Amino acid sequence: MSEQKTIPELEAEVVARRERLARTVDQLVETANPKNILAREVEKAKARWADVAQTPEGELRVERLAAVVAVVAVVGGALAFRAWRRR
Repeated sequence: MSEQKTIPELEAEVVARRERLARTVDQLVETANPKNILAREVEKAKARWADVAQTPEGELRVERLAAVVAVVAVVGGALAFRAWRRR
């Protein structure tokens, strides 16, 4: 048979659940804060850049960086040429 809880026990259970709910809401608010979202995304971007630009030993991957610079130069040159041609 199930035991009947006393009023003080029920009140204590309600208080405990309310506190857990308040902590959960606080965690959700903290997680959804735009500053925190931005900080997490910046950290992810830094980690991705480190994976691309560095070896696991921490050395620069010159060939990859050169490729990125070359692509930026070609795209920049193409845009500059296009803008110059429209004059």
